[in-house]
Amino acid sequence: MKYVVILGDGMPDYPLEELGGKTPLEYALTPNMDKLAKRGETGMVRTVPQGMPAGSDVANLSVMGYDPARYYTGRSPIEAVAMGVELAEEDVSFRCNLVTLSNEEPYQSKSMADYSAGEISTPEAGKIMADVEKNFGSDVFNFFAGVSYRHLMVWRNGPDPASFNLTPPHDIAGKEIAPYLPRGEHSGVLLELIEKSSAFLPEHPVNKERLARGQRPANSIWLWGEGRKPRLDSFREKYGLGGTVISAVDLIKGLGILAGLEAADLPGVTGTINTDFKGKALRALKELQDGKDFVFIHVEAPDEAGHQGELETKIKAIEEIDAKVVGEIMQGLEEFPEYGIMVLADHPTPLSLRTHTGEPVPFCIYKNVVPNVAPEKRLQGKGRFQGGSQGGLQGESPGSKGSRSGPERGFSEASAAAGGIYLNEGHRLMDYFLAR
Repeated sequence: MKYVVILGDGMPDYPLEELGGKTPLEYALTPNMDKLAKRGETGMVRTVPQGMPAGSDVANLSVMGYDPARYYTGRSPIEAVAMGVELAEEDVSFRCNLVTLSNEEPYQSKSMADYSAGEISTPEAGKIMADVEKNFGSDVFNFFAGVSYRHLMVWRNGPDPASFNLTPPHDIAGKEIAPYLPRGEHSGVLLELIEKSSAFLPEHPVNKERLARGQRPANSIWLWGEGRKPRLDSFREKYGLGGTVISAVDLIKGLGILAGLEAADLPGVTGTINTDFKGKALRALKELQDGKDFVFIHVEAPDEAGHQGELETKIKAIEEIDAKVVGEIMQGLEEFPEYGIMVLADHPTPLSLRTHTGEPVPFCIYKNVVPNVAPEKRLQGKGRFQGGSQGGLQGESPGSKGSRSGPERGFSEASAAAGGIYLNEGHRLMDYFLAR
């Protein structure tokens, strides 16, 4: 049995007047997701437990089968694992965004113009972070370059992470930063660091070059996502499966590594709409062909579009996931005798809010299982989406509009809510999916 999870980060949304009362997921052309929904099971799952932050860290921990109430220790230490940064038990790590702030003075009067510094490139960010470490690093604080705007700071032998009150920058897009600056018993040190960075970074050669090209400068760091070194139980011990995670972001890679899964390095994946969607699917199929039992494909693009408030980009991201990830996986799985596919999101990222919410998200599960045949006698048949124990998909109406003015589609927030399955504990969904 081969299992594939395809997660579109931040796909769910609210109905929008400009889409005729539909959500982007309802409005987008997604014939492959709709086929799976028509022939499989749909439902809703709460991936963010009540009272916990509505972040991709908590939500993806749930999706991978781990109870956040038991395992969650913060976002940045998960990313540190993927970056190969060793944390001692007493260290505290922080996500260190490169951001664009407005030009008002003093610092507290500035606004969050862009939490991603114009989606700064990784090579540019690497040069900036090297100089941040050179100028602000010490025996106590160290800075590590990551991907695009996503970086890391480690406070060696740091204080209790619970003593901080920090805000993700994508939660305050366009807002004045004063109410969201670091608070808590030990936060004065963090505030001093980010204020010093705001005086230093505008003069950095990379930022001067970006301004000359009409791009947003990375004119400040922003610290958040604090936590200590985490531990997860082995995915193989939990489920008897070995596998791979495929993602552009260190958070998902780190979760996979902590769970004992492999984290694929794939050129061309960016975490934005310009990522290599098809390349992720092809790599997933190769992992399965090479003997892996489980692949977790994470696509960040819908979430980034939600944070930026870009409606057309979010619709396009959903359609790209459907065509180039779900479609390729459906076709590639035909060579295996038995398989399961689950398509879902981790959390909503509504365009109207430009940040995450903790509401339940839709999921769809389709399985092809050959009935009443001993495993050693199952044939390596072709065309499982054209036959199979669940009736196959060939010749079936996908349950989707052939055009955006057509009938109700097969996979959406509303149709999943009507699917009859609701899981209030998100970490139980993986148990449900992997059960034979």
